[in-house]
Amino acid sequence: MILILSSFVASSPVGGGAQVLALAKLEVESVLAPTVVLGRHPGLGPPGGGPVDAALFESLLAGIEANGVYEGTEAVICGYFADPAQVAIAARTIDAVRAARPAAMIVVDPIMGDSSGGLYVKPEVARALADDLIPRADLIAPNAWELGRLTGTVITSPDEALAAARELGRPALISSIPVGRAIGVMWTDGREAWLAAHGRATIDPKGAGDLLIALFTAALLGGATTADALETAVSDVAGTLLGGDVEISLEALT
Repeated sequence: MILILSSFVASSPVGGGAQVLALAKLEVESVLAPTVVLGRHPGLGPPGGGPVDAALFESLLAGIEANGVYEGTEAVICGYFADPAQVAIAARTIDAVRAARPAAMIVVDPIMGDSSGGLYVKPEVARALADDLIPRADLIAPNAWELGRLTGTVITSPDEALAAARELGRPALISSIPVGRAIGVMWTDGREAWLAAHGRATIDPKGAGDLLIALFTAALLGGATTADALETAVSDVAGTLLGGDVEISLEALT
C-alpha cells in the first residue's frame, strides 16, 4: 500500500492521479489524498477546480487513518501542495504513519518549480517543504532545478547534482539532469550513485517526474536494487514519453 499526498487532475496524466493509475497497472494498491482537484493541467490554460481546504484535507486523512490504512502503508509519497498548512498536515501524517508502521518509506517530491518557469508555488510552500518534509524523508525526489534551490546552487551536470545531493545528506532521486545532449536521472545515497540517461523528448513533458517516482518506489518495495529500480523506472518513463523501446545508458558514478 502506498499513500499519496498530492494533486488530482481529472483530464491530464499528471500528479497523484497519474501515480494511482501507474501503480494499479503494477497491481500495487494506493490511496490518494488530494491537495488540489483540477480539471486539467494549469499549463494548458484555466484548469478549473482548486485547492483542497486544509481542514478538509486533514479530515480526509483522518478518515483514511480510521480505515486502518496507516498500518498497511509501506510508503508515503508527498507531491504537490498548494498551501503551507497542507505541508504541516502532511508532516503530521508522516509521523502518524511512522508510529503505525515504523518501516514505512517516506518519499518527498519537493514540487516547487522547474528550469523553464522558475518557482511556481508560493514561497512559503517552498520554505515549508524544506523545513518540514525534507528532514522527514527517507528519499527526496527533486528535479535538478529544485535540488539547486534547496542547496543554493545551479545544477548543470551530473557532478554538480551529486555534490548538491551530498550536501542535503539524504538519499535522492534527481531528475532532469543535463547529460550532454541527453537527459539523466540520478540516484545516490551520498556514497553510491547511479546515473540513467536517454535522449531528450522533443516536447516538455508534464507528469514525467510523478510517473518516475511512483515506478521507482514500487520497484524498491518489490525488492529491486536501487540500480535496477532506477533503470526500470527511467526506461518505462522514457518509453511512455518517446514511444517504443528507448536505449538507456546506466553507469555508476564516484
